[in-house]
Amino acid sequence: MARDVYVIGSVNLDLVVRAGTLPAPGETVMGGTFERHGGGKSANQAVAAARQGAAVRMIGAVGDDDLGEEAVGQLEAEGIDVSAVQRLGSAPTGVALIAVDAKGENQIAVASGANAELSPEAVEAALAGAAAGGVALIGLEVLDAAVLAGARAAREAGLQVVLNPAPARPLPDELLALSPLLTPNGGEACAIGGGDDPEAAARALNARTRAPVVVTVGADGALLVEDGAVERIPAPRVDAVDTTGAGDAFNGALAAALAGGATLADAVRAAVAVAAESVRRPGARG
Repeated sequence: MARDVYVIGSVNLDLVVRAGTLPAPGETVMGGTFERHGGGKSANQAVAAARQGAAVRMIGAVGDDDLGEEAVGQLEAEGIDVSAVQRLGSAPTGVALIAVDAKGENQIAVASGANAELSPEAVEAALAGAAAGGVALIGLEVLDAAVLAGARAAREAGLQVVLNPAPARPLPDELLALSPLLTPNGGEACAIGGGDDPEAAARALNARTRAPVVVTVGADGALLVEDGAVERIPAPRVDAVDTTGAGDAFNGALAAALAGGATLADAVRAAVAVAAESVRRPGARG
């Protein structure tokens, strides 16, 4: 029986320029094309989960402005429950400025806006009455207080906590003590687990959290580290058009599969396949 997915984190508008090459520091690259999309890592993950058939509730904050109205409307169009997305007059909607080159590689700069004002109290209220057995998928594009409140409230409600530690930053001990399933990419795993080897970093994080760790490794798929053992899950080979949002597609699909009752290994396999398919299309949401 499928359970709900609660996604806690950022909602942005993405402003995208596609050009032949990415600019070096101080360089201007001409001849690009412009696009505008819904974004925010957590909102992208919510869309990915909904497209996999999960019942999704988004918990976040936008500004009381046209960008926020557009961002929330796009989530509603995907069938996502947006009743727990705050509209704040105190901050603008978050914006990401994204440059994408001809090979699909990207550079991203984010202005957090209302995401930085998502309150712990709002997160706790949104999770009150959550049905046990679902999944809470939490991202780090909001403040630690909101992340910790979400993880605690999710645990109390009997939800599985999946923490995507992106962008990477030191994680509070009290958060790791809640034993979330961590889903960093290779660089993030090293940043929070130490060293320069993603597998060793994942083993260290597995020991700290006493919970499985899933590390995405781009075109090579993912590493699943559980009880000190490592399983390598390869990705299908595809021609990448745009890697923006591949990690978000992975996390949303993983949460949807877990909420649907899949084992962790099967959920990772499904998520790797969804992420691989996502890079064949432009845009963070494909």
